[in-house]
Amino acid sequence: MKFYHEVRGCSLAVDIVARELGIALDLQWVDMRTKRLADGTDYLLVNSKGTVPTLQLPDGQYLSEGAVIMQYLADQQPGTALFAPPGSLIRYRIMEWMSFIAADLHKGGFMPLFKAITPPEYKSIARQYLHGRLQWLNDQLEGRDFLMGHQFTIADAHCYTIAMWTRAHRIDTAAWPHLEAYLQRVGARASVRAAEQAAHEEGVRQSAGQP
Repeated sequence: MKFYHEVRGCSLAVDIVARELGIALDLQWVDMRTKRLADGTDYLLVNSKGTVPTLQLPDGQYLSEGAVIMQYLADQQPGTALFAPPGSLIRYRIMEWMSFIAADLHKGGFMPLFKAITPPEYKSIARQYLHGRLQWLNDQLEGRDFLMGHQFTIADAHCYTIAMWTRAHRIDTAAWPHLEAYLQRVGARASVRAAEQAAHEEGVRQSAGQP
């Protein structure tokens, strides 16, 4: 399946999940500045929203939104420990985490900091809000290896990807030791290292202007 990806974006979480599941994706890198693929194709022809990620399904249809794609991939392998069976409370708990990460951390917290058009005074408000959410996350992680306890799930791939943006925005996580330990733990997984390496190599290629 073709997977439309971006070197610094939230789509990293999907690549991590795919690697955890052993699903080989055909990575199609999108330059989000130009909205074009490496071969010059207009990405808007793939996803008219112009956002990543997007997954091309075996029947040719396109599926967008990272949280949805991660659930779709996990459901391709019934019984995987990365998700839970339909109708189970554990599944809804994982989805609860996914919603928090997407709404509170990604869109409500980090996104205003990424946008050049965000007024400075609002960025300050967003940082305060984000600090509160990260403090809450740190508190939840006390005594846990992962969000659901001792089992790594799709929510952890999602959370790690977004929470690592603290580095890009120079947010000191020293006051959140449980979060720091969590990020180190997740970051040490082979799937995460491989996904990050692929993104790094593509970033170098794009910076060098290579096709």
